[in-house]
Amino acid sequence: MHAFSSFDGALLIDKPAGPTSHDVVDYIRGYFDLQKVGHCGTLDPNATGLLIMVLGRATKLSEKLMADDKVYEGCIRFGVATNSYDAAGEVTATLPVPPLTLEKLNAACEPFLGDIQQIPPMVSAVKLDGVPLYKLARKGIEVERKSRLVHIYSFKFLDYEEPLGWFRVACTKGTYVRALAHELGQNLGCGAHLQTLRRTVSGRFDVADAIPMEALCKLPFAEVQKRIIPFLTLAAQG
Repeated sequence: MHAFSSFDGALLIDKPAGPTSHDVVDYIRGYFDLQKVGHCGTLDPNATGLLIMVLGRATKLSEKLMADDKVYEGCIRFGVATNSYDAAGEVTATLPVPPLTLEKLNAACEPFLGDIQQIPPMVSAVKLDGVPLYKLARKGIEVERKSRLVHIYSFKFLDYEEPLGWFRVACTKGTYVRALAHELGQNLGCGAHLQTLRRTVSGRFDVADAIPMEALCKLPFAEVQKRIIPFLTLAAQG
């Protein structure tokens, strides 16, 4: 068996809003001049936060790392629904916001706790017959989507200033936080969409330990190389 190189491992990146997760893969591939680079769990372009990059032979561990639970923080805008369930989509409805408080919002979150069935948004990368749903959505086509089982450990609002609510959610992989925002808005009768989203935790990794994407090109290469979590460390921890 070949010895592992110092490039076989994971690098924690704090993704800014704008680039896709694949853009970050391309950048890291060029930065380290590596063929094999992947990421563990897609973030939408407008979302920020923790993106676990796997390099070299550590790409074999991407499924294992992707299966970990996640924590997100974000902001939901009430009174406006969109076709993508987030701020990037087209507005589909505008309704008055009822009198809401933190207590009322957190009470409205309770039905989402535990195991729930989620229907992926039409504007998503989920594929139907090999075609991503968002490509169909762009043509104005809506198709039936299969629901998926996810688990919500906690969903709580921390602050509210009409029409914006700031929340934190802990959930299993594959959860669409924007679908939570959309359904919460439907349940409250005013519509809602996800305004901002930030992934703060994935498994045992925290965004506090990640390199901001903008800082990557300014750090000395040797310094970035030191931040790579070795393959054997990743493989040994459950």
